[in-house]
Amino acid sequence: MSNTATLTRLEEPHISTTNNRDIQLHATPYNSHSLQDFEVIDTDVQPPDDATEAVPDGGYGWTVVFACAAFIFWTNGFMTAWGVLQTAMLRQAHLKVSTATITFVGSLALSCMVGFGIPSVRLFGLIGVRNACFLAVVLLSSSPILTSFTLDNIGGLFCTAGLLFGIGSSILYTATNSLPIQWFSGKLGRANGYIKAGGGIGATVLPIAAQALIDAVGLAWAFRTFGFLMLATILPSAFLLRERAPTLQRSTRLMDLSMFKNATFVALCVSGAISIFAFFVPPFFLPLFSSSIGLSPGTGAGLVALFGAATTVGRIVSGFACDSLGPFNTLAITLLTNAFSMLAIWPVSTSLAPLIVFAAINGCANGSFFVALPTAITSLVGPGFASGAMSLGTSFWTPGYLLGTPLAGVLISSTGAAESSSIEPYRAAIFYAGGMALGGGLAAITARLKIDMKVIKKL
Repeated sequence: MSNTATLTRLEEPHISTTNNRDIQLHATPYNSHSLQDFEVIDTDVQPPDDATEAVPDGGYGWTVVFACAAFIFWTNGFMTAWGVLQTAMLRQAHLKVSTATITFVGSLALSCMVGFGIPSVRLFGLIGVRNACFLAVVLLSSSPILTSFTLDNIGGLFCTAGLLFGIGSSILYTATNSLPIQWFSGKLGRANGYIKAGGGIGATVLPIAAQALIDAVGLAWAFRTFGFLMLATILPSAFLLRERAPTLQRSTRLMDLSMFKNATFVALCVSGAISIFAFFVPPFFLPLFSSSIGLSPGTGAGLVALFGAATTVGRIVSGFACDSLGPFNTLAITLLTNAFSMLAIWPVSTSLAPLIVFAAINGCANGSFFVALPTAITSLVGPGFASGAMSLGTSFWTPGYLLGTPLAGVLISSTGAAESSSIEPYRAAIFYAGGMALGGGLAAITARLKIDMKVIKKL
């Protein structure tokens, strides 16, 4: 008998098995041309016994959504606050590093968050999602505490604020992408939206909290306070996690490279890989940018907080849009809006008012992306392959997370923007980020048109 896995269009997704160990995954694409057959090299893995049960579309799943939202609150919120924290570190006389170097610390954490996605799925299969998240909480909360003791050592910052935080956040982020698929089908977009909205709330609160803590207790204790708060809030959330179907112990073997035979999947991967270069440029550099036009550090932190609040709105709205307009349409609109805000609004923001408009629009589009793309991938491959496909797809974000903001930092340093009282030197970095967002948007449109050339259609 053949050891292959094929995808067939049925009304409801389910997994069926036979005694000869063949696995057949049935997905529900929006169009019969949107999927090609995926071949699985190793089919010794048996799906869980309850994999054929109907996805409940709620129930205890809403508790899982709450727990995942708490994870994203800290992982996304802390990284958004990094712009405030790095600005404070750059002002320290004893840390003699460039803007690009200190930015690289934050981007290392971001790149690890997606770069370790596939090992995280493997870890779930070995010890379970809940136990893996307990480990992640320890890593994540110890990161800012240890960082507080290495503020004068750039090598130590790369290890504590970069690598340690990145590994812990990777486990939690992968869990937030894997668990909703087990609990939701028709409401998956909304569930993903609520989860990612937790990150938007964190991105709203933590930049302001970071500046307030720095002013009140100093930079070192600001980091330590964040670490203790992470431990106190995320650990109870990990206890709330529950899997409907345990992650396959060897599920990473299901992430076969033959997925790249599907042109739509490839286009989605390209879209994410390109556009991710741009997404953290605004929150990382808005405080520095605002200071160049004479605004106070508190105003800069407030702009980052506004950006974070807008991501919350974008994530919730995007969740409903994915369910009503379709995730592919939502993704294309999101990325084009993101590019427009950076190419048409940010370059002419010479005062507070246009900066507020930019932060609101760009933040909304930014948040929407992190709901629309996972939902698009899930709708394409079906629940049986979604966890592996998401980890495989987001692994291509690693270069963008690692190099996206440092490249902007290099442009800012080379043009002397950080020491300037004008926005002119910043425009090179701004147009670089806007161009990457536009490229990602064109790839998203390609993915959408590969499924159906009709523009007015729910996809």
